[in-house]
Amino acid sequence: MITDTHTHLYSEQFDEDRKTMMQRAKEAGVSRFFIPAIDSSYTESMLTLEQEYPNDVFLMMGLHPTSVKENYKEELALVKEWIDKRNFFAIGEIGIDLYWDKTFLPQQQEAFRTQIQWAKEKKLPIVIHCRDAFDEIFEVLETEKSDDLFGIFHCFTGTLEQAEKAISYNMKLGIGGVATFKNGRIDKFLNQIDIKQIVLETDSPYLAPTPYRGKRNESSYITQVVDKLVDIYGLTFEEISKITTQNSKDIFNA
Repeated sequence: MITDTHTHLYSEQFDEDRKTMMQRAKEAGVSRFFIPAIDSSYTESMLTLEQEYPNDVFLMMGLHPTSVKENYKEELALVKEWIDKRNFFAIGEIGIDLYWDKTFLPQQQEAFRTQIQWAKEKKLPIVIHCRDAFDEIFEVLETEKSDDLFGIFHCFTGTLEQAEKAISYNMKLGIGGVATFKNGRIDKFLNQIDIKQIVLETDSPYLAPTPYRGKRNESSYITQVVDKLVDIYGLTFEEISKITTQNSKDIFNA
């Protein structure tokens, strides 16, 4: 059993072939799919996906940092409304993204902090999106750190020092296609990180692993990531799958 802890299966990029794509994933051994939110424009398609795959799909709720714009307070209010009325498995994906635009940094910080506090109230994990913003993310985590702060540092692309710092805040590292890239760098030090701190993800349809780099990513390609971790950790495919799935269960309580 393999768990994809981060996949946007509701993406428009899967509208033409979602059923066959899901079938390929299941044939590859992927049986658990954790679905991060972006903003309210995707909520309906997330709920539809959950209805279609009630035993396989696990939804998160949150406001993605690149969706933090002028109307971010309205979007946050909708997040709060949803987490108050039904069960989700995490608050995510949330965080700070300074790659595209730094205009809304203060609002991104506020939205990140607010959603962390909601996660703590609900005793839920957070799933962090971080792009060009490690210092800013750590600054918020430092002020919010506590026993009830925990989750996943999604699509981890930092240094060994940053990995250790993330883990110190009760975060597992989400490892996906970047680990297979020639210039991905994280493969150089991952063997110094305990496998118990790792979860698998695709972030599909984005960040397809080698040899599919540049193409649409999908959950079945997670096997390329497992193969890479087999090389890094010297464990079997089955051992990597089993340990990382157990890690995901420890985080999501599911």
